[in-house]
Amino acid sequence: MSLRLLNPNAEVLNKSSALHMNINAAKGLQDVLKTNLGPKGTIKMLVGGAGDIKLTKDGNTLLKEMQIQNPTAIMIARTAVAQDDISGDGTTSTVIFIGELMKQSERYIDEGMHPRVLVDGFEIAKRATLQFLEKFKTPVVMGNEPDKETLKMVARTTLRTKLYEALADQLTDIVVNAVLCIRKPEEAIDLFMVEIMHMRHKFDVDTHLVEGIVLDHGSRHPDMKRRAENCYILTCNVSLEYEKSEINAGFFYSNAEQREAMVAAERRSVDERVKKIIELKNRVCSGNDRNFVVINQKGIDPPSLDLLARAGIIALRRAKRRNMERLVLACGGEAVDSVDDLTPSCLGWAGLVYEHTLGEEKYTFVENVKNPHSCTILIKGPNDHTIAQIKDAVRDGLRAVKNTIEDESVVLGAGAFEVAARQYLINEVKKTVQGRAQLGVQAFADALLVIPKTLAENSGLDTQDVMIALMGEHDRGNVVGLNQHTGEPIDPQMEGIFDNYSVKRQIINSAPVIASQLLLVDEVIRAGRNMRKPN
Repeated sequence: MSLRLLNPNAEVLNKSSALHMNINAAKGLQDVLKTNLGPKGTIKMLVGGAGDIKLTKDGNTLLKEMQIQNPTAIMIARTAVAQDDISGDGTTSTVIFIGELMKQSERYIDEGMHPRVLVDGFEIAKRATLQFLEKFKTPVVMGNEPDKETLKMVARTTLRTKLYEALADQLTDIVVNAVLCIRKPEEAIDLFMVEIMHMRHKFDVDTHLVEGIVLDHGSRHPDMKRRAENCYILTCNVSLEYEKSEINAGFFYSNAEQREAMVAAERRSVDERVKKIIELKNRVCSGNDRNFVVINQKGIDPPSLDLLARAGIIALRRAKRRNMERLVLACGGEAVDSVDDLTPSCLGWAGLVYEHTLGEEKYTFVENVKNPHSCTILIKGPNDHTIAQIKDAVRDGLRAVKNTIEDESVVLGAGAFEVAARQYLINEVKKTVQGRAQLGVQAFADALLVIPKTLAENSGLDTQDVMIALMGEHDRGNVVGLNQHTGEPIDPQMEGIFDNYSVKRQIINSAPVIASQLLLVDEVIRAGRNMRKPN
């Protein structure tokens, strides 16, 4: 009320209405994303202003693309997007869990309970669940040779929630092999060394892993070979074209001969650089059937291209900077910034370099490399929205494999962890808590069950039957998850259903924090400075 006196234009929501606005926003966002959870989740179609279509069941993509108006829903969406940035998955689960925490809290608040007591219970339950997660996780020994089967199980669990089963299983091998290709012992995994290239060509099942590099351009000279085997690769960042000065400079000549002399001198300096590359080619390729490829980050002008073509060299210009790093890791050798001291040790090696033309676009494949530490996932699909869907899924799959290698542990999936954590909170933690904070622990424990409940719902199963069966098995001491085809309890370890440890930990850490903050809001005030301006 006092704010109204200071600013008559302010909009204020008081205690109960502010709280209910927050709870309804969380429930609304939960209802939107609920149907997407799990392998049996449905797909959302997003239509842009220009009529472009995006089909997705990836929570992160949905939250980024949807135009959310409600400030509370925006806050929850940002938390979920941050979850994706940190661990690469778990966006839908975060939103659903926050929504369920708010829903469970509403029951107690309507009965006259103070939100602060609930929040205290949430905090106790969060700490206890994180401790339980440490005991519940399954350690995986990685060492120098990680267990490929475990990594495939984690990747498959992630990818099946984003794509249909057959394609997800095919991509599983691709993402695991890609991460193992770029992994170096004792070094952090840099996923940027996996190039994700797409071609609008053939079908989605034609997506495959290239142990080498695919560049999205080709050579610019008609006489250069389109296919070469046993190639030396020179990766360089040298200007092989007529250069303009970087500052505004003027040249004054007194006659035409002086101008000619200056143009000739400039041409000579570029030609000398090209000749040094040709000399190196002659040194390493004379007397054998080897070929020579130059991939340059800067430009190569037509006269230089002509000189290189005559010498039998394949030259590509204006390669992307990130591809220069990847080329060196894939082919070996080193990237050079000058042609003055070229030696054969600067050169990389590839068994096959060929150009593929698709309509007006050219792609250059550098394959059959000896010991690659960089690779390319070549995504194919008949249309743009299929390619975008696969691209999002591949990124999440790569992150899932990376997380598993770094965590050196996995968590049983199919809702097994959530049911086990709920039983632990009710049977052990709740008894140790004094006073009304017990109800906060109870609300947290019941909210955890939203994951297996939603999985059952999305599979067209009866939620009550499934939950009674799951909890009955857990009470008998069996750790089980949900079989989405039959609704029967299954052992996730036998079925190979594993979730990322870091994703679960992040969900349990972030969701209660946001839910607690929203529950403690007792007034929503819209009174920015611009409201003070007279009409």
